[in-house]
Amino acid sequence: MPVDARVLIVARDDGLAGPLARGLDQLGWRSITARGPYAALASMGDLSMEAAIVDLNSCGDDASGVAQRLKAAAAPRHLPVVAIGEPAPDQQGQEAFDLTLAPPAYPVQVALRLEALLRTAVSEEEFELRTQTFADKGRRLDLPEDRAQDFKVLAVGEPAPQFLALSNALSRGGAEVVGAFTAYTAFDYLHERSFDAVVLWGGENQSEALSIAGGMRRNTRLYHLPALLYLKEGSQVTHTEAYGKGVSDVASPDTPAAETAQRVLELARAYRRQNAIRTALERARSSGLMDPATGLFTRDLFAAHLARLAGAARARRRPLSVCVLKMADKPELIRLRREGWIDRAIPQIGSMIGRLVRAEDTAARLGPEVFGLALPATRAAQALAAGERIAAVIACTAFEAGERPAFVVEFDIGVAEVEDENAARALETAAAKALQQKAG
Repeated sequence: MPVDARVLIVARDDGLAGPLARGLDQLGWRSITARGPYAALASMGDLSMEAAIVDLNSCGDDASGVAQRLKAAAAPRHLPVVAIGEPAPDQQGQEAFDLTLAPPAYPVQVALRLEALLRTAVSEEEFELRTQTFADKGRRLDLPEDRAQDFKVLAVGEPAPQFLALSNALSRGGAEVVGAFTAYTAFDYLHERSFDAVVLWGGENQSEALSIAGGMRRNTRLYHLPALLYLKEGSQVTHTEAYGKGVSDVASPDTPAAETAQRVLELARAYRRQNAIRTALERARSSGLMDPATGLFTRDLFAAHLARLAGAARARRRPLSVCVLKMADKPELIRLRREGWIDRAIPQIGSMIGRLVRAEDTAARLGPEVFGLALPATRAAQALAAGERIAAVIACTAFEAGERPAFVVEFDIGVAEVEDENAARALETAAAKALQQKAG
């Protein structure tokens, strides 16, 4: 049994579990398979699973109960649970699952959805902890009010009969559907309005549908927006190719419109939940507790929250890393610092760092020219990559220096993984590593 397994698959036989497990393993999602609920719960006690997949056909009427017990066994860690199979017509019990996928489930498709669901789970954990930290400081942090608005779906493509049937099924399911016939119109809508899902009709022009999906994945605002590709029969585009282009799900004209519509609404529901958590975390910047110049956590607020993060990481059996970014002390910056140009650039630098980290990460200003990051569910190597990416983006930005030539800023980076809840020691280690770096 692999001790580094990330995914638990609950399936009675290898009909679904075998190909899925092999494919997920190749994509970096090592898995183990439990043949029933009792074996699944035993596995949860022994291993720190990041997600679970439940074959609905293996659990019968108790599928939702299995999902709930798996979530309870993983607590306080949030465990995303994905169902694969045909849901009950009345959708009863589906709220126990974070997402329901219709078979066949392709490994690339499942891996993409697991990645998004895990991000949401870690964000939810961070929201809980940040709420507690803010409460200690006399501030509230609330989720956005759920106004129970209809899901908004953008349907892109030619008005083929099957596509119109899907749009009508979505409308009957309570979704507000907006139609766009071309890629240009689609991107105009995507930039002007907010949607919960996109449906792409891969009719005669399949390359255009895939180019829209690819364009969405290259846009930071649209990156997480789910897209279902509706392929016609006999299409030369394979499911694996479509998922590799960033498509979230694939349907065919043979699939009943009502079933495909339900799959779109499932994706929309997961996306809206993810967005709600991200919005709540971003609202922390207007709490009045942040550093006024940069909008980031202050040193003291960061220290208090980091201690809470460390305790939670141990309880949830998740990694936690810290990263320190210290402005490189290059000779030409001495004059700029003396003339005040560095101080004028700090607000822009801090704002950039705040935008470049994930919603679940905590960014802080630790000193005049020193920034810190706390990255939950992140190993040291991944934290270093995140720090280097931020430093590289900022290094490409020119900052004003009056009548003199614009200047650039480089960072020395230090990273450490928090162990045994000793967050202060990890932060000191990361800071020491940053101080040891030499400016390039």
